[in-house]
Amino acid sequence: MFEISKCLKCGKGLGLFAGGVLFGTAGVKLLSSRDAKNLYTKCTAAVLRARESVMAAVTTVQENAEDILAEAKQINEDREREEAACVQEDAAEEE
Repeated sequence: MFEISKCLKCGKGLGLFAGGVLFGTAGVKLLSSRDAKNLYTKCTAAVLRARESVMAAVTTVQENAEDILAEAKQINEDREREEAACVQEDAAEEE
């Protein structure tokens, strides 16, 4: 009885292995078919389109960030000039 259960376990393992080999072989044939290649091509084209869209959005954000930075620098320069003018006026009034 012990040997029969051992044989059944071995047979089950061999059956799983054989099923895996069959499934893998069918998978390879399916993945290399003409229809699968068309699907891969269409998916790749969609990814490329998405990439172009993302890059356009990144460029827009980058341009906006550059504009914001330039305006912020201009605001700070204007403030410094105003503060310097106030300091000069205060100095002139004190004299």
